[in-house]
Amino acid sequence: MSESLQENSKLNSFNETVDYLSNAQGRESLLGMVRGIEREALRIESTGHLAMDSHPQKLGSALTHSRITTDYSESLLEFITPVNTNIDTLLEGLTQTHAYSVKNMNGQTLWPVSMPCYVGDEKDIPIARYGSSNNGQMKTLYRKGLTHRYGALMQIIAGVHFNFSVSEQLWDSLYERTDKSVSRCEFISESYFGMIRNYRRLVWVLPYFFGSSPALCGSFIKDKNVGFDFKKTGKGTLYLPYATSLRMSDLGYTNKEQERLNISYNSLPEYLQGVGEAIRMPSASFEKIGVKVDGEYRQLNSNVLQIENEFYSPIRAKRVTKAGEKPSEALSRAGVEYIEVRALDVNPYSPIGIDASQVRFLDLFLLYCLLSSSEKSDCAAEQEIAANLQAVVVEGRKPGLELIKNGQSISRTQWLNDIFEPLSRLAKLLDGDSGNAYQQALSQWQAAIDDPSLTLSGRVLDDVVNQGQDHSSWVKNLAKNYHSYLTDYPLSDAVEAGYVEEAKASIAKQDAAEAQPSESFDEFLADYFADLSKPAAACR
Repeated sequence: MSESLQENSKLNSFNETVDYLSNAQGRESLLGMVRGIEREALRIESTGHLAMDSHPQKLGSALTHSRITTDYSESLLEFITPVNTNIDTLLEGLTQTHAYSVKNMNGQTLWPVSMPCYVGDEKDIPIARYGSSNNGQMKTLYRKGLTHRYGALMQIIAGVHFNFSVSEQLWDSLYERTDKSVSRCEFISESYFGMIRNYRRLVWVLPYFFGSSPALCGSFIKDKNVGFDFKKTGKGTLYLPYATSLRMSDLGYTNKEQERLNISYNSLPEYLQGVGEAIRMPSASFEKIGVKVDGEYRQLNSNVLQIENEFYSPIRAKRVTKAGEKPSEALSRAGVEYIEVRALDVNPYSPIGIDASQVRFLDLFLLYCLLSSSEKSDCAAEQEIAANLQAVVVEGRKPGLELIKNGQSISRTQWLNDIFEPLSRLAKLLDGDSGNAYQQALSQWQAAIDDPSLTLSGRVLDDVVNQGQDHSSWVKNLAKNYHSYLTDYPLSDAVEAGYVEEAKASIAKQDAAEAQPSESFDEFLADYFADLSKPAAACR
């Protein structure tokens, strides 16, 4: 099928599905989207340097707290929202978690951008500690392995993850249109993987609009030869004139060992098989590190992936796990429940790292990816995906930038305009007669198609380079302003008491786990990895 026929077929499929949903019941099923946000942020001292102390006691146990935890480092907080169908409630909850945390950090602030600065000696970055239980020790050892494999600096880059699922009513409506040749569970997983394939083809759109790391502190590079022709400004700021997200470039979350993995997104069984093979695949490079040397563990194992979470991808298929269950086991048990978008920089123009206009754009973008037909990927498609993403993160705002679509060259501007046509139809449907919030959000970002200075990366470069500021000083000033805002943010007595109670309960839960008799850590690890060869069978 020619490119034009293929695209027309895809658009016709999307339009037919939207026509089918263009009634009161269909609109209600679309509006039942469920979202969750995970925002990472480094704790910073008043000097701007990375905090080196332990996770604050008043924030509870990072192992068991449901809303406040740590990622790689004791210094790298992660705020997790409960899932919610209402955008305002979702963001209000995230703001409250930020406010409670900032009020209990002994004057420390949150670093409001993705790329770190003022780190000093990389060896001093404190790895997250989760206590003496076997589960806690495993989480810490996994991070120790990441340190040996990739270095600590890469691991303290912060991002925002967006979790997304659609309503059961929408699945009912979409499944009703099928011939029922597969079970509803299998249909949902197939549909989510179709969404994932479309998302991956269009993932470059997100760093174009929302990438906010075109510049960084020179201390992040140090003396490494990174292969970029950086420009310099201020006292030590490095930048690329048309970059959008250096976080997503080779400076950020990259893993050369993973380049030889062949994990397919063409179906859940193929995906599970690929992940299973990856966590069993030996790595000569990582074997040189050693697993247990002189009686001390350095990493969980010497495979390409220590565990599934080490697989770096801008999107993941997910299901809430049961106690002791691995992510792939949960997917195998009952199929895909939601997806996790992992291609978002921290928005420096929001005190909580993301704003409502972004959430509404993500709603539209992900629905478009779900409701459009999605052909299977092959080697050529994977090469296009990688090339387009690399082009946009490094020079996405470059005038006349050309990308590759189905083997043909297309301008960034033309492709974005093509995408916004169906997004506009969705926005009107979701808004209905009750407002224009989705149309306003779409209009805001649509303006950045022809004027790249309106993207987040464009605004950052304007503030830093064109205004003659040093990047680190600019970020410190933002951090100070957000600290004041969050410190003054009103929390009701009930809300504050809820955070205090959960912090205490999480510590008690960790203490109880550590007090329980258990097998040795060696035995625990052996049991954990014993069943990696089990075949995957989705939707059992």
